[in-house]
Amino acid sequence: MKRYHLFEFEDQNWFPDVLRKNMMDFLRFAISLTQIYDPVIPLLGQILPKDQPPHLLDLGSGGGGGITGVQQKLSAALGQKVQITLSDKFPNIAAFALLKAQTKGAIDYIAEPVDATDVPAHLKNCRTIFSAFHHFPPAQARAILADAAQKGVPIGVFEGASKSYWEIGVALFLFPFIFLVATPFIRPWRFSRLFFTYLVPLIPLFTMWDGSVSILRLYTPEHLLQLTKDINVPNYTWQAGRVKHKTGAKVIYLIGYPS
Repeated sequence: MKRYHLFEFEDQNWFPDVLRKNMMDFLRFAISLTQIYDPVIPLLGQILPKDQPPHLLDLGSGGGGGITGVQQKLSAALGQKVQITLSDKFPNIAAFALLKAQTKGAIDYIAEPVDATDVPAHLKNCRTIFSAFHHFPPAQARAILADAAQKGVPIGVFEGASKSYWEIGVALFLFPFIFLVATPFIRPWRFSRLFFTYLVPLIPLFTMWDGSVSILRLYTPEHLLQLTKDINVPNYTWQAGRVKHKTGAKVIYLIGYPS
């Protein structure tokens, strides 16, 4: 499937923050429920520096979808506590604070906006991007990867889909039903979520659109490796592919690390 960088509501600066945050909360709920990122735990173990305590800087964290499961399972795999710091251009403070409380500080966050294309130099931890890399057009996507390589830090990019047409069908036909059933169980609780789901169903409509467009926007492993071609950093290794979830679904990944 070709890549089409179509319009997503969530990316627009003018898009109401109340809708954006509710959409991110839904995605966090769905990703955490499916545990779609379980297969990437060995990849994270591969790129984490061995000479320092394990600490991930998550970029474009959105609502923090699946990050609690990643923290717990990576900690178990490594036999030591993994610290994760969430960040975003539009920080979802309520969701971040909830995750911090739930994990007793194992997951923390940066309250100020963080530009993934130019991460502050003092943030030297291994970087991750879950379910967000497709939001960036090629020039910005390349800049994100180049910034990590040039600053000598590892990076892992993960998308919880394999870029197929059946996934678009799921977004279009199953999301409405999932919203109706799941909305009362999503936290943090917001009255706006009930209002814009059941009375004025903007959240389901915008999520259906953005979810479908996200599949079309995904970079395949081949696309991802192409983005790294012009990043001429000695002794930095790139690897891309797909890993299979226990449900049969596949996760696209790109990892880069000093070799």
